[in-house]
Amino acid sequence: MREFTSGIQQRIRDAEEALKRALDDGDDFSVDVHQAEIEDLRRLAADNGVQLHCERETA
Repeated sequence: MREFTSGIQQRIRDAEEALKRALDDGDDFSVDVHQAEIEDLRRLAADNGVQLHCERETA
């Protein structure tokens, strides 16, 4: 379970970084894609009992 948890957390961090880049670039399509990815990963974490320590708000 530890690997699953760290994998989800890393994927969320990566998606949040990509979201920030998309916001900085004004790329609305990529913003939508990364926001949806973050929401899906958070839902996957919750469905599997993984608590996320630092959930950031998405734009």
